[in-house]
Amino acid sequence: MTVATIFIDNAPREVNPKQNLLHVCLSLGYDLPYFCWHPALGSVGACRQCAVKQFRNEQDATGKIVMACMTPAAEGTRISIADPEVVAFRAGVIQGLMQNHPHDCPVCDEGGECHLQDMTVMTGHRQRVYSFGKRTFRNQYLGPLVNHEMNRCIQCQRCVRFYREYAGGHDLNAFHLRDSIFYGRHEDGVLESEFSGNLVEICPTGVFTDATLKHHYSRKWDLQMAPSICVHCGLGCNITAGERYGTLRRVVNRYNHEVNGYFLCDRGRFGYEFVESSLRIRHPLVDGKPATRSEALERFGAVLRKGAVIGVGSPRASLESNFALRALAGPDHFFAGVPDEESRLISAMVRILRDGPARSPSLDEVEHSDAVFVLGEDLTNVAPIMALRLRQSVRQAPMRLAAGLHIPEWLDHAVRETVQDAKGPLFIASPYATKLDDIATATYHASPDDLARLGFAIAHAIDATAPEVIALSPELETMAAKIAAALRGAQHPLVVAGASCRNRGVIEAAGQIAWALCKVGSPASLSFTMPECNSFGLALMEAPPLSEALRTVRSEPVSTLIVLENDLFRRAPANEVTSLLRGVQHLIVLDHLGNPTTDAAELVLPAGTFAESDGTLVNNEGRAQRFFQVLNPSTDVQESWRWLHEVSVAAGSKSMERWEDLDDLTATIAKEIAAFGALPKVAPPRSAVGKIAREPSRYSGRTAMLANISVHEPRPPQDPDSSLAFSMESGPGPVPSSLIPFFWAPGWNSVQAVNKFQSEIGGALRGGDPGVRLIEPSRESVWQYFSAIPPAFKSRSGEWLLIPVFHIFGSEELSRHAQGISQLLPRPYLALNPAEASLVGAKAGGRIKILIEDSQFELEIMLRADLPRGVAGLPAGLPPFDGIQLPLFCKLASVGTEFSARGVL
Repeated sequence: MTVATIFIDNAPREVNPKQNLLHVCLSLGYDLPYFCWHPALGSVGACRQCAVKQFRNEQDATGKIVMACMTPAAEGTRISIADPEVVAFRAGVIQGLMQNHPHDCPVCDEGGECHLQDMTVMTGHRQRVYSFGKRTFRNQYLGPLVNHEMNRCIQCQRCVRFYREYAGGHDLNAFHLRDSIFYGRHEDGVLESEFSGNLVEICPTGVFTDATLKHHYSRKWDLQMAPSICVHCGLGCNITAGERYGTLRRVVNRYNHEVNGYFLCDRGRFGYEFVESSLRIRHPLVDGKPATRSEALERFGAVLRKGAVIGVGSPRASLESNFALRALAGPDHFFAGVPDEESRLISAMVRILRDGPARSPSLDEVEHSDAVFVLGEDLTNVAPIMALRLRQSVRQAPMRLAAGLHIPEWLDHAVRETVQDAKGPLFIASPYATKLDDIATATYHASPDDLARLGFAIAHAIDATAPEVIALSPELETMAAKIAAALRGAQHPLVVAGASCRNRGVIEAAGQIAWALCKVGSPASLSFTMPECNSFGLALMEAPPLSEALRTVRSEPVSTLIVLENDLFRRAPANEVTSLLRGVQHLIVLDHLGNPTTDAAELVLPAGTFAESDGTLVNNEGRAQRFFQVLNPSTDVQESWRWLHEVSVAAGSKSMERWEDLDDLTATIAKEIAAFGALPKVAPPRSAVGKIAREPSRYSGRTAMLANISVHEPRPPQDPDSSLAFSMESGPGPVPSSLIPFFWAPGWNSVQAVNKFQSEIGGALRGGDPGVRLIEPSRESVWQYFSAIPPAFKSRSGEWLLIPVFHIFGSEELSRHAQGISQLLPRPYLALNPAEASLVGAKAGGRIKILIEDSQFELEIMLRADLPRGVAGLPAGLPPFDGIQLPLFCKLASVGTEFSARGVL
């Protein structure tokens, strides 16, 4: 990297000349106030708060005031942050911004973590001098997730810049009337963007706040916090969880440059409330009745001694818990707990990434791709932050226009003025329209088989030695050639696919395209989305699918079935699950929430959620990341692997007795399964790090919390699995990046404090970003192109192919139990193309009856012109469709209203 020398208050400093002065000053550790600037949004110079004095040379004693965010850090630049004139200028700016602010810090949700508070104190503005009437606004209802308090606004413009320009939203805007600006919607209503919750952190004051936190509010300094991983999709976004009085109060973004950066989707930010759901299992249940811990362990041990055991794991359980069940039941009697087709698809994705030459990129690398082809995925609803990253990727190629005019990337307004509406190549082929279609170069909506055929045709257009697709229409041949040319001409091409279509051809076609690019000298990245938070990790264990458990029960004398954090009725048809459960004498379930599987269990053990346990998840990139418990439950809740360890030891088994803590367990996993050899490096062992406080130094009320029990403060709980302490006391020395419980620095109480932990603003955390990659492309294996190309899809008279339609709220199992999100779930429906609906006399909003796998549903009709002919859609994962494995064909049984299942594809 090129280095320039600048002088800050006469001190020479080496900086990156491609950045602006505010960026480099913050990177060097200087405290320079700002409002409108944000590392992800660039500079617009709107607030004038980051003023510095710039001098022409060493002899210049007068200088001029410039805005640091708008001034490049060029070689030889001389500035002063402490010059009295510029200090007074910044104080005048903050005084003007505070003129209409209500000064309601004691009752403001943002109090104590407010960037405006930090900058006001930093600037020295401590006295209120304006005594006239203040400008006031009417607040809007923006939905159950985000609260609005417009009177606190300082017009920094961050909210609309993020919402409209960065996240692609349309329903939030700046409304200007004379000398007043209102930031909100054109009318009250739920914010439509899947990333609206980021307004809570983007806003430097309390205009947009977390509406879910209001139900159980606590000041930031009174929250006990821990680093964690989001469990609501397969991307592995980093989060910080906050607890008070034994309940989980909120989740905020935890910066990880390689994964989610500065942002979270709304499902990840607000889905945490499932932890406090009324369905939570907090004590053991024996035969459906509450039992003590000792009674539960005694029953568990007695059952284990009766005969053979099989275990069913889960893609939403940690590696450690899955491995513990595998150790208890034996590798031959451990099953993945996912449907057969899903297991085959995920295994195929892992195999393609391992055996082929294409690398699985981080989300940061996804953002910096300059040509992208998305095959078969609705990313906004399946992998939201990847969709947000792709919105930035279309700026990569047009950015060269600005570079040619010597406009730096950080000069946001000038770059957008230069680029205008130009976008880099992004092609989307999906079964139905997605929210990314508005920035796509071209889109194609078709059945899964036809999507796969397009993918294989693109691979052939890139490399003629790849198998040719026969009988492709001229229009698709032209599109394939256009996409192939864009990918070949890119510096960083990317192919994205996943298991959403439930179609192996789609996955193999995506791999084929990436392999073809690599073969012709255009190293491509290949990113597969994963259905759940640990689907990738479970696949690396190479356990058989759920149907094999049923075959084992039918063919071997099996006494007990242990189900780990998995509702089997979501994984397979109810009759198959019932057959499996009837084939064993005892059913033991470990889980967080009550569900049909726990209802059928003889023994239910309360498993810890991500908030109450430590463990490791592997994201879609193949990056293993550790989450840490934020609260020590006063109930019997604990990690699933610890329950299994305790009963194994009590039953006299030798396989787990050496596991004293999490470090022992991860070391065992690394030793026994080669794919997890790097697992101990995910986070430093407890013995290698001093004590790290989960509680901020201002934490209050520790004695008063339990004063109704005793006036003496009890000893804090001990954490045997990490260096994180349930207290305010920390040991000396630096904190490893994977263990930082919260971002705070003197004078920086808001989320902007992350600046103090980065090697460079917007770059990696000091010490490296958390996580360890477990897979890399094979350089030795000889791969071959796939040759099985599916035939073209043909619609059938009176029949429809039912496919899953994904929703960010509802398709994921846990988040739909969150109080705020539950208000946004869609109603069950059947989606039809209007032309198809007209054939049967169906109208939008009407009702229709369908029969699927012996179950009859009466559903509302939704008309979607983007659905291909011969295809209908059902909302994925939404009750009452749990356990229905799509796609499948449905046939018209009686004219106009009723349909019956013809068979599963």
